[in-house]
Amino acid sequence: MNPLFSNKLARSALAMIIALPLAACQAPVSTPKAPLPPQVNATASNITERELSSGLYELTYSAKAHALFAATAQSFKDVNGGVIYRLDPTTLAILGQTHTDLKNFGMARDDQGDTLYVTQTLDSSVSAIDAVSGKVKARLTFKDKNPDGKAVHPREIIWHDGTLYIGGVGDPGIIWIVDANTLQLKGQINHAGKWVTGLLWSRATQRLYAANGSGEIMVINPRSHKIEARWTPDDGKKHMFLNLAEDAQSGRLFATDNSAAKNTLVFDQHSGKVIKQLDVGDSLAIKFNPQRNEIYITQRESGKLLQLDASSYALKHSWDLKPNPNSLLLSEDGQTLYVTVKQPFNKDHSSKGVDKLLRIKLN
Repeated sequence: MNPLFSNKLARSALAMIIALPLAACQAPVSTPKAPLPPQVNATASNITERELSSGLYELTYSAKAHALFAATAQSFKDVNGGVIYRLDPTTLAILGQTHTDLKNFGMARDDQGDTLYVTQTLDSSVSAIDAVSGKVKARLTFKDKNPDGKAVHPREIIWHDGTLYIGGVGDPGIIWIVDANTLQLKGQINHAGKWVTGLLWSRATQRLYAANGSGEIMVINPRSHKIEARWTPDDGKKHMFLNLAEDAQSGRLFATDNSAAKNTLVFDQHSGKVIKQLDVGDSLAIKFNPQRNEIYITQRESGKLLQLDASSYALKHSWDLKPNPNSLLLSEDGQTLYVTVKQPFNKDHSSKGVDKLLRIKLN
């Protein structure tokens, strides 16, 4: 969460929006904006860190495989294909590797943790990979083109009830609907604005939400596949939404924006209105933690990870994770947060170093 598809995109847009995405009826209380407290540095006792690979992007966890998985594209220069790493979720030790002929970016899994679904963005493909054996079971390649003849590239992917929803980064964007068991294309949602970025299945409203680079949050009926509404902030600013999270109990949808606005907006899921603007600065990946009532946001440009109180929106903690914290994964018990930290690109599209994975035990 976080663009790829051309050399320029691979350096900027992809790096900016390649984090994964992840509600009821009363609007939260809006409180006055409080000054940010001083940054608190992380201590060695609650953080496990390891250098993993160039081209590190999204993460997922499979209880069946007892493993954390990391999708990597490896280097963009002089390296073919990518690697799916299988890691110990506590120590981050490498337990296994699946070498793929294509480069890996977005990732999701089914509810049983049997199968991983990986978008290979540069090649307009999605692959199904057995979570236990690591074998590639099936692949689907998309043929859609932009008006200029260039391919529309799959980026974000989510699984829900046997169906994959995959966002296509193009102008206009597309959302592909794929049978997760057969990897057959079931349909697609067109006219989805410029660049479909974040995707989220809402437990609160039973709707699919999609963010785009046109500054819209699209509300999609999963039965008819119709876009029922397009929410915009209506504040006169130019927005490019990236990633989404929801508080299902309060009915809040959070959307990060790392364009000119550089903030996070809070939408009421029932009215579509913005109920709060979080002026925290550049915002990329976002997760809501219902167990701790907290929000986590990565700031790629500032090199920080923020921990906010989800009721008051006050900053509780800030980690300095330079150079570029990227994607987030939250454990099911809400007590552990995984963060990818990327290195900048050189002018020849090679990486300036090895990307890192961090495990933060929340306290």
